[in-house]
Amino acid sequence: MKITPADNVWILVSTALVLLMSIPGLAVFYGGLTRTKSILNTIMMVFATFGVISLLWILFGYSLTFGNDIGGIIGNLQYFLLSGIKPSDPAPAAENLYHYLFIFFQMTFAAITVALMAGAFIERMKFSAWLLVSALWGIFVYFPVAHWIWGGGWLSNVGTLDFAGGLVVHETSGLGALVGAFILGKRKEPIMLPANLALVAIGTGLLWFGWFGFNGGSALGMSAQAVSAAFTTSIAAFMGGLTWTFLEWILFKKPTSLGLFTGIIAGLATITPASGFVDLGAALIIGILAGIVCFIAVVYVKNKVGYDDSLDVFGVHGVGGMLGALLLAVFANPDIADVAGIIYGSASQLMPQIIGIIAVGIYTIIVSAIIFKLVDIIVGLRVPKDYEIEGLDERIHGERVMNEPIKF
Repeated sequence: MKITPADNVWILVSTALVLLMSIPGLAVFYGGLTRTKSILNTIMMVFATFGVISLLWILFGYSLTFGNDIGGIIGNLQYFLLSGIKPSDPAPAAENLYHYLFIFFQMTFAAITVALMAGAFIERMKFSAWLLVSALWGIFVYFPVAHWIWGGGWLSNVGTLDFAGGLVVHETSGLGALVGAFILGKRKEPIMLPANLALVAIGTGLLWFGWFGFNGGSALGMSAQAVSAAFTTSIAAFMGGLTWTFLEWILFKKPTSLGLFTGIIAGLATITPASGFVDLGAALIIGILAGIVCFIAVVYVKNKVGYDDSLDVFGVHGVGGMLGALLLAVFANPDIADVAGIIYGSASQLMPQIIGIIAVGIYTIIVSAIIFKLVDIIVGLRVPKDYEIEGLDERIHGERVMNEPIKF
């Protein structure tokens, strides 16, 4: 296969869209959800994490993920510091793309995955601890799991499918967030009103817009599958949002903007692993199921269990990602990507999906727990109580999102 200009244009645009999802999309989304006195700290967690993971990706992350396979577990270091790669070389994993572009595109996935976890820990984690957690988690969770499924590792040999990251991105970040929330403990002031729901609306829009590159770009070229993935993504998003809204309206008598925005993100996360395999009708159903199941996880399960996942990373991304990976085996349409789901007469994809969900889940939980415990020993995870109460912006960064007017 030769390098195809149209494919490269689309993936370059997709890379920019995924970058937009993180900075500023995710940062603004999370920032608007936190309290005003910690909004800058929250935004910085996303921005800084993107930088840390991007650096590690260039140093050895890409090589560990997409280098030659070692025992189905991890890649080798053939691309350490991107050595031996010329800008004009085709990518081994996608020969229609320039190698640099493939590396760049996949780098944005690695970075946003780790940044997603930040939402579970806002207002109570040390900034130094978060940077160390980000680096270790990227190395020991994201890079191996991405290799297992996308880099030629053992789950790809089992047949586990994950079009754009339901397992690699959303299950890992969701479960990592859940483990960290348990170890970190609850906030001193658990009742938290969002700083600015208008910012949350803007962040939601940027995330939705960027998701076209996230899912559509995962076709790794401009094709009918790329268009289908982008279309199903948007359908699941608005169905997730509408479903969440009506559930609120029925159960609590008031449809909230926050519920609508959360449902949209749930729909996006849930369709992600299946987006390149299912048709438009399936996307409608997946969006509805995303709204229902993630609503139950956030509103009922979280309160019942009692963990403090500040911005519901597990309930939305973790639960949504696992649900979407399972629904892929139900709704996959063979006319789209040569994979048949249960409704098309084949249950052959079900077991590989279950194996993938369980394996990624167990590994992520164990390794995440080790990382959080280790970082707690090294630098301590939590800020002092007075920092948490007074706000992290001023106490850690010496800044405020809105400064007092100068008095003459």
